[in-house]
Amino acid sequence: MDEDNIGISLSKMESGWLQRVRWRRRGAWLWPVFVVATFADAVLEHLRPPAGVTQSVASAALVGLVLNLLAVLLLSRPLGALLRRLRGDLPSVVARNYAGTAVVLAVSVGLLAAGLAHHSSVVANAQALRDATIRAEAWIGDRAPAEFRDHVNMPDTFAIVPGSIYRTCVPSRDFTRSYCVVVRTELPFDRSVRPDGHTPNAIFARGAG
Repeated sequence: MDEDNIGISLSKMESGWLQRVRWRRRGAWLWPVFVVATFADAVLEHLRPPAGVTQSVASAALVGLVLNLLAVLLLSRPLGALLRRLRGDLPSVVARNYAGTAVVLAVSVGLLAAGLAHHSSVVANAQALRDATIRAEAWIGDRAPAEFRDHVNMPDTFAIVPGSIYRTCVPSRDFTRSYCVVVRTELPFDRSVRPDGHTPNAIFARGAG
């Protein structure tokens, strides 16, 4: 092989190597985004949990980490293959990297959307709980026996059906008995409360669960 051919071959090898390096640099977004997104997911879930009322940063970070890992393991390869059909010039490793980055970002968007949607229901349920307690206090203060009216300002409210049906109890004057009512917040005020015996909510909740 003459020197010209050797030079051409070396030039092609160098060009190919540089191109692969450029592709890898352009496609090396997955793991930096993965780390940042996991921390972001922890903060998002802590501020706007997608389930329940509160969530610690540690548990939120664990949920985000697991979801991101599953998304990358299960979706990056098939989505990368689909991307290569659209962009045949992409190396497979770069296509998987792009796809993995996209699914990690999609997880964050999904968690944010779920948290915002759930937060609206949390706020609505909290308002319904306050409404039910106010109705119960008014009813007990007006109609319950005197030994229970003394402690009408000490209500214990349990959500039978969050957002619509609640049970409120107050203790007797000597704290040995309870007086309970059930409140249905979807009904008009004058028909929304009815007596429900003397079983404390601590015992009633165990039976309801």
